[in-house]
Amino acid sequence: MEEFISMFTSNTGAAQLTQSQAIIYSILAGVLGLVISLTYNKTGKRSKNFARTLIILPMLVCIVMIVVNGNLGTSLAVVGAFSLVRFRSLQGSSRDIGFIFFSMSVGIVCSIGAIGLACIITLIICAIHFILNACAYGSCGPEEKDLKITIPENLDYSDIFDDIFDKFTCWHKLLSVRTTNMGSLYEINYRVKLKDDSLEKSFLDDIRTRNGNLTVICGRCDINEADEL
Repeated sequence: MEEFISMFTSNTGAAQLTQSQAIIYSILAGVLGLVISLTYNKTGKRSKNFARTLIILPMLVCIVMIVVNGNLGTSLAVVGAFSLVRFRSLQGSSRDIGFIFFSMSVGIVCSIGAIGLACIITLIICAIHFILNACAYGSCGPEEKDLKITIPENLDYSDIFDDIFDKFTCWHKLLSVRTTNMGSLYEINYRVKLKDDSLEKSFLDDIRTRNGNLTVICGRCDINEADEL
């Protein structure tokens, strides 16, 4: 029983750590970071660079915590400032931010020598991510998409596609209209949500027969738009 409890406590202060212990704790933090990175890759949209960062981040946090000689306030301040260098310029999604805090927390726990606790926390939270992903918790069905349609100037864009939208979309919203080609064409931008993503080709075919086979573009919403927290 005492051995089990000892896994959740630090028996060695940061100031008393030897160099070999510090290296071992950092390597173990990296191994747990690899588990976190694999979970990130398997449970949603992923970025190659971000997945690699999740492996390195726990090691860096662990090293910083150890180097500041056990001063908890100083170490947390250094780690916080250090993490802002990478993530201040571009706001990530709420999922990405959650994985950042996950990785940093594991690094902090490893730095105090509570390796058992770090392993258990990692396994539990990773399991939660897999379960939520498997049951599609919070999923809202088909994603919203941006639709750009070019029409000749002699067509009235106000309601020309309403019947097609009623047939294929849950809802649609007109975002903007602008003239192109010296005013001879209109480019109309919509935000739409399809009833069924498998009907996208039929949806675009109906539109291009209506707009005289001019350009029609349908794709993801701007990838730079951050998720709501």
